[in-house]
Amino acid sequence: MKWSPSKAKFTRLRSTESGFTFAEVLAAMVFMAILIPVVMQGLSLANRASVFAERKRMAAFLAHGKLNEVIATQAWSASATRGDFAPEYPTYQWQLIQTAWAQDDMQELTCVVTFPVQGKSHQIQLSTLVEDAP
Repeated sequence: MKWSPSKAKFTRLRSTESGFTFAEVLAAMVFMAILIPVVMQGLSLANRASVFAERKRMAAFLAHGKLNEVIATQAWSASATRGDFAPEYPTYQWQLIQTAWAQDDMQELTCVVTFPVQGKSHQIQLSTLVEDAP
C-alpha cells in the first residue's frame, strides 16, 4: 500500500474532530426545555383564538340567515322570538328582539345569537330595519 500525505492529513484532521461536548449538549437541552413550553403555549393560544373566530363566524352566518328568513316570510311580528338552530347547530341559540324605530313607520329587528366557546357563553347581534306592518 502506498502512503499518501493527503490521506494522512485527512486522517489526522478526522481524528482531532469529535462530537458535541457534554456542556454543549446540556446547554441545548436547557434551551429546548425553556423553548418548548413557550411554543406550546403559543400554539394553544392560537388554537383557542381560531376556534373562537370560527364559532363567531358561524354565529354571524346563522344570525344573517335567521333575519333573512323572518323578513322574507314576513313572520317577524308574529313568529317565535327565540329558539335554536337544531339539528345542525344545537349549541347556537337565537333570540329576535323587535323595537320601534323613532323615525318613520319602521321596526328594528335584532337577532342575538348566543354560542359557547370553552365553557363561556358569547353572543353576537345583527340588526336591520323593516317596514312596520299595516
